[in-house]
Amino acid sequence: MARKSDSNIRNPFIYQGYVDPRYFCDRLEETEELIANLQNGRNTTLISPRRMGKTGLIQNAFYRIKEADKNAICIYIDIFPTKNQHDFVQLFGTAIAQNALSYQQKTFKRLLEFFGSWRPVFSADPLTGMPTVSVSIEPSQSVMTIKTIFDFLNQSRNKVYIAIDEFQQISYYPEQGLEAQLRSYIQFSPNVSFIFSGSKQHLMAQMFQSPERPFYQSTASMGLAPLHEEVYYDFANRFFTAKRGSITREVFSTIYQRFSGITQNIQQILNRLYEVERNVESEQQVNEAIWHIVHRNSMQYETLVGFLTDNQLSLLKAIAKSERVASPQSNDFLKQYELPSASSVKTALTALLDKDLIYRDASGYWVYDRFFNLWLKQLV
Repeated sequence: MARKSDSNIRNPFIYQGYVDPRYFCDRLEETEELIANLQNGRNTTLISPRRMGKTGLIQNAFYRIKEADKNAICIYIDIFPTKNQHDFVQLFGTAIAQNALSYQQKTFKRLLEFFGSWRPVFSADPLTGMPTVSVSIEPSQSVMTIKTIFDFLNQSRNKVYIAIDEFQQISYYPEQGLEAQLRSYIQFSPNVSFIFSGSKQHLMAQMFQSPERPFYQSTASMGLAPLHEEVYYDFANRFFTAKRGSITREVFSTIYQRFSGITQNIQQILNRLYEVERNVESEQQVNEAIWHIVHRNSMQYETLVGFLTDNQLSLLKAIAKSERVASPQSNDFLKQYELPSASSVKTALTALLDKDLIYRDASGYWVYDRFFNLWLKQLV
C-alpha cells in the first residue's frame, strides 16, 4: 500500500475513504488491539454506530499490517448494498479478483484457472485510470463458489486478512444457512483472519452472542466510543496551525458537543472550515459551515424522505424537533406532535430503525445524522 504524496491532499480533514495514518486521528489503542487480534489468529467482531470511524480503523490497521509485511493480503468489502447470498458471493469474489489483479500476473492467471466458471469483466477506474475487474457468478453456483473461495485463500502462501463490513446484512438474506456455511469454512482456515464489523448492535449481538447461532463466542469483541475531545482538538488544530491559522478550543468543543462526537459529521465541518477559513474563532463561522453542508445535502434528503410513509415522516420530524425522545409511544409525545396511535408509531419506529434513520441508545431515540436532523427541523 503505497503512501500518497502530500501534493494529493488539498484538505487534511478526510471524511470519506482513507489515505494514511497522518490524516487519521488517534485510535492508537484500538489499532494495536485489532492488529494483535488479527496476527494472533483471533477473528474480531467490531461494533459501533455508523459514522463513528469503523472503516477508517480497519483501513488504518490494514495499512500498518502492509507496512510491516508487504506480502500480506488485506481485503475489505462492505456488504450493506447486498440483498441476498448471490450478491454477497459476487461481491466477495470480485474483491478476491481485484486483489489478485494488483499482484503479479501469474497470481491473477492462477485465480482464473482456479475459478473456471468466473467471467471477468475488465475496465479502468475513471478517477485513477488503474485497471479494475469484476466477476459474474451464476446464482446456482453461489454455494459452491463460497467453498472454492476458501479453498483458494487457504492455498495462499501469504497471510490473508479479510474485513466484512455491515456483516449483520446477511441476517436479511432470504436464503438460510449462510452463517453456518461461513463458520464451517472459517474455522478450518488458519491462514485467514477475519473482521466482522457492523452498526446494528442488536443484530450483531444476536449473531455472535446467542448460543443458537453459528458464530457464538467465536470472535474477540471490540466497540468504538467517540474520540477523546482533547486528542481530537490537538489533531484538528495541528492542521490549521500548519497553514498559519488556528481553531480555538472553545469553538472546537462546541462542534464536538453539538454533534455528539460523531467522527464523520465533525470531519465534514472541519473540512469546510479548513477550506474557507484561516482562523476559526466564532460560532458564526461554524454555523455558516454547518448550513452550507445541510443545503448541499438537501436534494439527497428530499429523495430520502420521499420513500417514507406519512406516519414515518411525521414521527421522524417529531424526533428531530425533540432532539432525543425516551418514549416515542407515550401519550404526551403523541399529543404534542399530533401523531397517530401508539401502535402506528411503533410500526413507524421499527421501520425508521431498520432504515438507519434513527438510532437508539441509553438516552432514547434520535436522528443519528445531525445534518439531516437540522434539515428535518425546517420541515416541522
